[in-house]
Amino acid sequence: NHDTYYKNTNEVNAIENLYTSFDGVNEPFIYTGPKEVELGGCNILFLPWICDDNFEDSIHALDSATASVVMGHLEIKGFEMHSGHMNMQGLDKSMFHRFEKVLSGHFHKKSDDGQVYYLGTQYEITWSDYKCPKGFHILDTETRELERIVNPYTIFKKVYYDDSNGQDYNFNQIKDLEDKYVKLIVVNKKDLYMFDKFVDQVLTESKAHDVKIIEDFSDLKAENVKNEIVENAQDTITLLDSYVDELDVNNLDKNRLKTMLKGLYVEASNMEM
Repeated sequence: NHDTYYKNTNEVNAIENLYTSFDGVNEPFIYTGPKEVELGGCNILFLPWICDDNFEDSIHALDSATASVVMGHLEIKGFEMHSGHMNMQGLDKSMFHRFEKVLSGHFHKKSDDGQVYYLGTQYEITWSDYKCPKGFHILDTETRELERIVNPYTIFKKVYYDDSNGQDYNFNQIKDLEDKYVKLIVVNKKDLYMFDKFVDQVLTESKAHDVKIIEDFSDLKAENVKNEIVENAQDTITLLDSYVDELDVNNLDKNRLKTMLKGLYVEASNMEM
């Protein structure tokens, strides 16, 4: 059922159009189909984003390649896309049993099972990446060892406001918000003057790149979801999944609905960017 998950080549390989000087000899090298390449004495099978037009060639390459390492932008079942969200569609891991290491991008979270390595993004991109360690990797082509270099920089920050315990909010709470995307989560707001003063500091003095204030959840009817937002201020996809789980309906494939909502969210995010 790969037709459900793989887009047409004309869409996904459009990067060729960005490099009009591509001649196959000089960098950058662009492989539009499966290609075995020797780098540092190591044979590596490069796979394209698998789509309808290259599916048969890609599967043939997996079955016949002499390479011991595979690199690609793969969608393999059983790995986390981001924290708490497993991918249950796409390719079976058994299709890669012939290879020593499988190195893939695509999923934002780093994870592995000792053979298949999802390397994760090099830096935070969306709120789904919040508190998810980022970095890049170096592959030793002789020993096949994979070294990770951690990225110490982040762009997302959550600030919780709760004055019910008598805490005095001042500049100390916002001194590390410069150039950050900030979510100010209002847990309890009793002292309106202090709250307004603190918000003014966040907006005018913190030098944050963007600030979103989260305090009104009245439009959400599912009480468990409402409490979860207040306590954890979770990302949009997590909230969508939670809301679907809370729906009291019969004869509804909730996993299918979640997949559709995630697809719509990603599409909308790409349009916004």
